[in-house]
Parts: sequence; structure tokens; C-alpha cells
Amino acid sequence: NKEGVNNLVTEADHAAEKAIIATIREAFPDHFILSEESGEMATESPFKWIIDPIDGTINFANGIPICCVSVALEVNGVITMGAVYNPIINEFFLAEKGKGASLNGKPLHVSDKADVLSSCLVTGFPYTFLDMPNGPLDCFERFIRRGVPVRRLGSAAIDLCWVAAGRFDGFYEHKLNAWDSAAGFLMVEEAGGKVTDFTGAYYSPYQPFILATNGKIHDDMLGWINGEKN
Repeated sequence: NKEGVNNLVTEADHAAEKAIIATIREAFPDHFILSEESGEMATESPFKWIIDPIDGTINFANGIPICCVSVALEVNGVITMGAVYNPIINEFFLAEKGKGASLNGKPLHVSDKADVLSSCLVTGFPYTFLDMPNGPLDCFERFIRRGVPVRRLGSAAIDLCWVAAGRFDGFYEHKLNAWDSAAGFLMVEEAGGKVTDFTGAYYSPYQPFILATNGKIHDDMLGWINGEKN
């Protein structure tokens, strides 16, 4: 376990991370690496790989087929590439900045829903800070009391990819790390969506709050999340 009672780390997490890092090191021995299990392997390189070897570890450990490997490449502080792969259902999402996003080679585009009340949303709950003021539970209650369907899959990277694919119209979460969102947020942007923090400022994966939508419901969702609408 890591932080939180059910925040598991398995042998598979370590094995996957070891294989990914070895592959990167063989091709790019001087690149900076940030990975969930091993932390920072800092260098002076402008190239940084951000890795989550298994996003959705609890799902993986329980045989639930919603888990993935997430890898992003940051160049001079800008996320330029993201790849997310769910080997169980063989879905490979890929995004390159300025060149679009794809699923198994087919272009992705976000949904066209324009009303929060008719949208299908997805979220995640952190292992701590659930009861913070206007936090995850307050926001969740605000949506479901108005009949807005909100799903909780257990993998932020997949949540973001499914927004990019138009399966969900919006995703929000209160406490993510860079390896959770770096690849997925680029996927949403390159599929035509919008990603910000909870103030509406441009999203950085190095801060914890994220709202990713199809763009059309974004401003309204900010109001819902911040308690300005109910």
C-alpha cells in the first residue's frame, strides 16, 4: 500500500515500470524520467518522460478490465506526446501536440453535448481529502441530486481518453499527480476538447485539480464544481 488504505501497488506495477524505463534508457539514456513508483530520475535533459506503469491498479488486481499504461513526453515544459494503452481490451490511444488524437489508428473527437444536465460525466475520488470543503463528495452530490449521471471508473488516464473519444462529456477530479493526467489531458485537447484547473486557468499536470470536457459544457461545469450552480 501507498498513501490511503486501498492505494495498492502490485508486483506488476514494478515490473511494468522496470520494462518501460529500460526501453527509454536504451534509446535515450540522458532523458529525465518521472515515474509513479520510482519518482524522479533527474537529468539536465529538456526531455522528460512521465510514466504511470499501471493506472487503475485496484481494478487490475481485481480482474476489472479498466486499467492501462500511461506514458507522456514533455519537452521544455510542454507535453508533446501522450500514449495510453489498455492491453485487456486492446485500446491504444495516442496524441501528438498539433497532430490530433487517435484510438487504434482512428481519429478521435470529443462529443457535442451542450448541456450539463444531459451529459454523462466521470470522476475519481482521492484516497484522502474526501471531506474537504467543496471537495469530491460535495461536487458529486451536487451533480447526482440533479440527475446528472456521474461514473467512477478508477483510472484517470482512461477517464480522460474516454472524454477524448466522446464516450463521456466531461471529467473532473480533485487530487491527481502528473503521471495520472499528463498523457490523457493532451488526448482531450487534441480531440478538440478543453482542459483547465478549477479556476478556468490552463491546466498543468503538476497541480492537482482538473476539469476536462468537450468544451461546450466547460464553463457551466466550472460553475457546478465551484458551487455557483446547484
